Amino acid sequence: MDPEALRKFSALHPKPAGLSLQYGTAGFRTRAERLDHVVFRMGLLGVLRSKAVAATIGIMVTASHNPEEDNGVKLVDPLGEMLHPSWEEYATRLANAEEQELQEVITEICQKAAVNLHKDASVFIGRDTRPSSKKLSQSVIDGIQVLGGQYHDYGLVTTPQLHYMVCCQNTQGQYGKATLEGYYEKLSKAFMELIKQSHCSGESQRHLKIDCANGIGALKLSEMKPYFAQELLIHIYNDGTKEKLNHLCGADFVKVHQKPPGGLDMKPNERCCSFDGDADRIVYYYKDTAGHFHLIDGDKIATLISIFLKELLAKVKHNFKMAVVQTAYANGNSTRYLQETLKVPVHCVKTGVKHLHHKAQEFDVGVYFEANGHGTVLFSKAAETKIRQLVKEEKDDEKREAAKMLENMIDLINQTVGDAVSDMLVIEAILALKGLSVQQWDALYTDLPNRLLKVQVADRRVIDTTDAERRALTPPGLQEKIDALVKKYKLSRAFVRPSGTEDVVRIYAEADTQENADALAHEVSLAVFHLAGGKGAPPQP
Repeated sequence: MDPEALRKFSALHPKPAGLSLQYGTAGFRTRAERLDHVVFRMGLLGVLRSKAVAATIGIMVTASHNPEEDNGVKLVDPLGEMLHPSWEEYATRLANAEEQELQEVITEICQKAAVNLHKDASVFIGRDTRPSSKKLSQSVIDGIQVLGGQYHDYGLVTTPQLHYMVCCQNTQGQYGKATLEGYYEKLSKAFMELIKQSHCSGESQRHLKIDCANGIGALKLSEMKPYFAQELLIHIYNDGTKEKLNHLCGADFVKVHQKPPGGLDMKPNERCCSFDGDADRIVYYYKDTAGHFHLIDGDKIATLISIFLKELLAKVKHNFKMAVVQTAYANGNSTRYLQETLKVPVHCVKTGVKHLHHKAQEFDVGVYFEANGHGTVLFSKAAETKIRQLVKEEKDDEKREAAKMLENMIDLINQTVGDAVSDMLVIEAILALKGLSVQQWDALYTDLPNRLLKVQVADRRVIDTTDAERRALTPPGLQEKIDALVKKYKLSRAFVRPSGTEDVVRIYAEADTQENADALAHEVSLAVFHLAGGKGAPPQP
């Protein structure tokens, strides 16, 4: 390590006085103008991580569904997964170090993580379409070069595409080719193979309107369109040419406000979907003939995929273990439907993609989705090998056909991370193969009415939870109060959890009617306000 070069470059990316940031599930996120020193230092960290694991690491510059003025950065581990939790601490430490401590902190990380600075390092970089992203990714490159790392800059890509490239690179091409063309070819080939096996795809069923949140998804979908031009007729809205990123559009807006995005004209019973700003989340929706808006969120996406996979697994008659992983935010009726009607095991874990991903790895087939539309399916190595073997060797036609569909699903799904493009193609293939309309899909079960609220508190750490965040351990008396309130309403449940980033407590309540869900959420928010040190005026109904 050249201390002089480090000093010189670090001075070009100075840290604003008094700024302290935390590396969370989504990496670092804040206003773009406060990030230059952070992304430079994540370039340094990417090199250290690469040397530590002797593999290529990814660095993505994006703030996903945040407003356009924000930006962020996150690291991608060798198999396309999120950065290892032990390194999240190093990221925070490095980002917050004062200028003069920088070399000391790097040395400390090298000692703790047994990093050999003489090893080679390789980093893949990607960025979203925000005005600030190009300059920030240049700062990442500065960080990589200071520590002598090699890099490949993919430029504008979706977050899941960068995860995919990193995985391809580190599996020596076994997962696919580490190029955009490789990604488009692998997914579209699997999609077309599946569609070929469908017997009833009428012209009208093939149209899909997509709100791309004025983000990177529009750019990449336009590039991919020619690969499946006949099989799926996509119509792109909010493509970033006129409006601001994520402004009144995108998956997060649609899910939170339970209404269609601006810039997309919906006719009754048309199938529509929204990506978020970096295309790692997707939700579907439609308007019925009476003009009512129907949202199909991550829970219902997981249910559709589970129905389809369960049928195929039953046909291949091999004893594969399948499960669905959810968080406490999953609608109670989705859990009920999966467990009681579909008879699929459901596991609940703490909020955050890394917890879902980790749990899903325990099964032959693990389906996970957050209600917000972020999710994917993981296949164990053993299951994948067995399925590919059945395609080659199975004599029974029905079994072989089912195995072939499963093989195409394995190739169509981006197993590294939730991917709006991949998930969209999976959903479109399943709807075509099962001959389902968007209304029939929606009618699988009815969501229980629910309400999300938040309460400002002096210190979010006063709330501690257990049982995958479904029960509060502290402050004393809060859980008992919630239990008593829940007893007042039918089909009800409620839980509270501290935010990961700010001093607010999030409240979720569901019940048999919207009125009751709203009343329960309000009563729980009052309990939180009084027992957990609420700030300002008490919550109003």
